[in-house]
Amino acid sequence: MEKVLLNIENEQAWLILNRPEKRNAIDYEVIELLNQKLDIIQSRQDVKIVIITGAGETAFCSGGDLSVFHLIHTKKEAKEMLLKMAKVLERVFFLPIPTVAYLNGTAVGGGCEIATACDFRIAKRNIMLGFIQGKLGITTGWGGATYLLERMSQQEAFQLLMSADRFDAIEGLKKGFIQSIQDREGFLEWLATFTRQPLGVLLAYKQRVLAQHDRMVLNKRVLEEIEDCSTLWETPLHHEAVQRFIDK
Repeated sequence: MEKVLLNIENEQAWLILNRPEKRNAIDYEVIELLNQKLDIIQSRQDVKIVIITGAGETAFCSGGDLSVFHLIHTKKEAKEMLLKMAKVLERVFFLPIPTVAYLNGTAVGGGCEIATACDFRIAKRNIMLGFIQGKLGITTGWGGATYLLERMSQQEAFQLLMSADRFDAIEGLKKGFIQSIQDREGFLEWLATFTRQPLGVLLAYKQRVLAQHDRMVLNKRVLEEIEDCSTLWETPLHHEAVQRFIDK
């Protein structure tokens, strides 16, 4: 079973994290597949919007697969992994067509980072979210903090990151992290507001958004974020927290 699926129809590209038995967690193969699928999307001329979502009804993405990444111990090893996934999120953030994360289930840790790289975040009602990295003794490391500070008010973003608390979709909507709460049928209707428009219109407006961001400056901030995370990664505090999580 392929870990990442790509379905393109009705001018929509659905990028589906397909590891429901692992709560759609990210491992090295998923990172490689995401890059491959993004290559395909960018080669097409018939895609008006990209949707990232998770397989199943339970999880959007639970972040990094700790059953794999717990083998990473040193700062150097951590940095290599973080850079790989950060490159994927950079591609998503700067994609020339609109992107949306459909949060069909729980999104925590790196799952929230992926969602933050998208232009929009639409959620099902009864889901939980959270930048919970702090509870594992690390920070965001795929660029999530950098992109979050671009997506919503600094104070709200700062609070979400510093508290490492979980929050539901309704609270996410109030804080500005979520743009709308929709079941799948409602989400498909929401998507139609985009696909009704000519592709040239969507590309032009997306470019106006991207023009507000200095890519070199953002990349520098992401690299600093990766440096922070990889430094914390090799500390005993992080490794002990991960072991407790695995044991639990």
